[in-house]
Amino acid sequence: MLDRNQSVADTVLDHSECAAIFQEHRIDFCCGGALSIEAAAKAKGVDVDTLVAKLSRAIDERRGERADDPRALTTPRLIEHIVAKHHGYLRKVLPFVQMLAEKVARVHGDHNPKLRELDAAVGELVDALLPHLDEEEQQLFPTLTAKEPDLQRASKQLATMHEDHLAVAKLLERIRAAADDFTLPPWACNSYRTLFSELRKVESDVFAHVHLENNVVRPRFAA
Repeated sequence: MLDRNQSVADTVLDHSECAAIFQEHRIDFCCGGALSIEAAAKAKGVDVDTLVAKLSRAIDERRGERADDPRALTTPRLIEHIVAKHHGYLRKVLPFVQMLAEKVARVHGDHNPKLRELDAAVGELVDALLPHLDEEEQQLFPTLTAKEPDLQRASKQLATMHEDHLAVAKLLERIRAAADDFTLPPWACNSYRTLFSELRKVESDVFAHVHLENNVVRPRFAA
């Protein structure tokens, strides 16, 4: 049985399969990961017993081998993983998603004006994330992986990273709201369907990516 007083961040670190359940209920396990399961559920108006049951079921039904614990990786190995898996994915997919959002808003915006809001939020997300990835790779990560890291500099850079993450979290909330939780109307065309499918994947990847940086990397350099 899960401890409902455990933080949502630690729950995901212990059981990566729980991330999808938190995401389903719009519970932030990366920037808001310090909240307990119970507190996070109450904040979102989710029944705590129902949430715990879903999380427990996801753990029980997990298929395949348990994911490697990122806490066991050295900082250089963890950063190498973040860049290869998450930064690489976002650099590839974000321009495609932005193109799709523009197309769907242009074609269907009169039918559903919220698609124009979605297009604007996706554009802001792309404009925020791509420079953020560059800054991490060119400034933050070399500081963290130096043979003798400058802890004062690392602390300042990590604080900036955290502020960027909070802004990205707000943009993802705007995208969810404009997309009505990625609910597709019956008349949605293939581009519309593909856009929502890709946005789900982007959200999931960003959550996983930011979770590693906020809850595994950052604590290693805490004062």
